[in-house]
Amino acid sequence: MGLVADWGELEQGLPAGWGEARIRIVLEVPAERDRAATLLTPLQPYRSGDGVVSFRTAVDGSGPTPEAVRRALARLDSVRVHGTLELIAATAQIVAPPEAIVTLVESWTDELATLPEDWSDLLAEVELDSSDYVERGALKLAPLNPRRDHERLALRFRAARRFGYGAAPEMVHRCLARCDAEGIRGRVRILRALSDTRPVGTQGPVWQLDGRTV
Repeated sequence: MGLVADWGELEQGLPAGWGEARIRIVLEVPAERDRAATLLTPLQPYRSGDGVVSFRTAVDGSGPTPEAVRRALARLDSVRVHGTLELIAATAQIVAPPEAIVTLVESWTDELATLPEDWSDLLAEVELDSSDYVERGALKLAPLNPRRDHERLALRFRAARRFGYGAAPEMVHRCLARCDAEGIRGRVRILRALSDTRPVGTQGPVWQLDGRTV
């Protein structure tokens, strides 16, 4: 059998869920080591002994793929460089856990938890993960009177806990829940907050950001 056929058998014998394997070729003719290493260049081989060439392969793209190994070994078969394939070691593939999705409602709740108990007014924004969400998000957040922050994928709004200008926290919660139900993803940030304000003859405090009244 040729080296390609040997690789097929060795690959089939690797443990389920393998991620990386280190392989060596023990050449029948030790003097062909340098020639074999040259033909195996795409595998980034290294000379690990007299008549021995080693390399690694990985299924996650961090090294030559099993198919790349097959093609490289075919070059050795085509010029009749013979040897024996041996498995040095194999390790399991590391699968990263899926990233937890934080809903907009959860993000809003977390932000509120950072405020003092007597907060009264705030300016916040919903930063969206995709431009596809801008129009739908603005519609779902319409009761909050959201404003687009220039070209950013962010919709700003005001909230008031007891009275004054801005949506009630409960209304913010309901609007964000509608966005979550539509699969709109992003995060809520509180940009400015005031405590225990008592407006007289006005609807509430005024903020100026970048020379604009908000």
